[in-house]
Amino acid sequence: MTITFHGAARTVTGSKHLLTLADDTRILLDCGMFQGMGEHTDDLNEHFGFNPEKVDYMILSHAHIDHCGLIPRLVAEGFKGPVFCTPPTFDLVKIMLVDSARIQEEDTAYSNKHRAKNNLPPLIPLYTEDDVAAALKLFQTVDYNQEYAINASVKFHFTDAGHLLGSAAVHLAVTEGGRATDITFSGDVGRYNDILLKSPQPFTQADYILLESTYGDSLHDEAGSIVEKLLQVINETCVVNKGKLIMPAFSVGRTQELLYALNALELQGQLPDLNYYVDSPLAEKATQVVMSHPEVYNDEVSKVLKTDSNPFGFKGLHFIESADESKALNIDPSPCVIISSSGMAEAGRVKHHIKNNIGKPNCTILFTGYCEPNSLGGRLQRGDSEVSIYGERFEVKAWVKAFKSMSAHGDYNDLLHFIAAQDNKQVKKMFLVHGEYEVQQHFRQKILGKGFAAVEIPYQHQKIEL
Repeated sequence: MTITFHGAARTVTGSKHLLTLADDTRILLDCGMFQGMGEHTDDLNEHFGFNPEKVDYMILSHAHIDHCGLIPRLVAEGFKGPVFCTPPTFDLVKIMLVDSARIQEEDTAYSNKHRAKNNLPPLIPLYTEDDVAAALKLFQTVDYNQEYAINASVKFHFTDAGHLLGSAAVHLAVTEGGRATDITFSGDVGRYNDILLKSPQPFTQADYILLESTYGDSLHDEAGSIVEKLLQVINETCVVNKGKLIMPAFSVGRTQELLYALNALELQGQLPDLNYYVDSPLAEKATQVVMSHPEVYNDEVSKVLKTDSNPFGFKGLHFIESADESKALNIDPSPCVIISSSGMAEAGRVKHHIKNNIGKPNCTILFTGYCEPNSLGGRLQRGDSEVSIYGERFEVKAWVKAFKSMSAHGDYNDLLHFIAAQDNKQVKKMFLVHGEYEVQQHFRQKILGKGFAAVEIPYQHQKIEL
């Protein structure tokens, strides 16, 4: 059998890994969208590097757009097989893919206005809401730790990866010529001290491991300090400087963590008396989904639930629905906190909030998760004094800060903890995916130092025989 790495190969986003068996059965692990890749992003998302019609099955690790965001396009181009995921993942995918289609349509329409002025041809979105509806019909859910046979030679099961509601590591057992081969795809690995979720589960022995490596050369600060740090930034920006605090945050996962932290401040009697806006229709729906799956919460959140029935709600919180309400926030000069997607500031309403506040020295843009280096968020974090937003240049006068300790991705200690349950002598090869190449090279040395014999860093579209 072979595996070909069609995404998240020496880069973080676009997760797609195609397993091809000797009998030509093809299993796709994830089908994610590339994000924040600069001028190459559109081209990468428009060309899979394989024929979707020839893929037989798809297994989805979790609902983040860089893992599921191209499934509607995959279906539109001919994929007809089942898509397997956990039940909470499907609950999130149902709202996220519709939202993704709408954002693409809105952003494409906005960009086309500027393109028309410059006599450029119009852009078209990657897929439509009709494509999403067709894709959702193909989903089948499988519970954690339930073995499922997709055909006579392939079985798989999910274990909790602790990264996002419903996130899973995928464990395949493939039998060819009477010989069994066990393959683990980590998906994205979470933290062992996550603010909301349970820790990643141990997993059974594998022959081959595809391991994410986003923070393979980093150690996060302790997550417990986030509430205090958040209070400090709110006070500095909104109370002292009378400015706006803009927090780009993924609607699923990160937004709920921020709401939980703000709720904790209210429970402690320390939350400043301000308006707190969540400007993402998706985030409100996602918060409802997260609340409907209390089985994923860690012990600390379960304890809070005994005295607080809504750990994501507090005084001053407003969910923004309409585009008109969102635009009104940019007209209102009052100090406030705005949480809006996307987390990399590459699309969605947050891009407009940054555009309208980036030139104000009393405002702060606070990033709370990973940003691709070429994304707007990445450029702001590296200290660019001027950035382009929707084709216009803006001088950066607002404060730019980042909380790396809020990442839902494990750092290198978490990742090494995740693979520690394995007998390193039985792992024939490990493949590092979902990471920047320089980071992966450093992380490779750490893994080799733990006694694993072979660690490879595949490049885009590389095919490797197992």
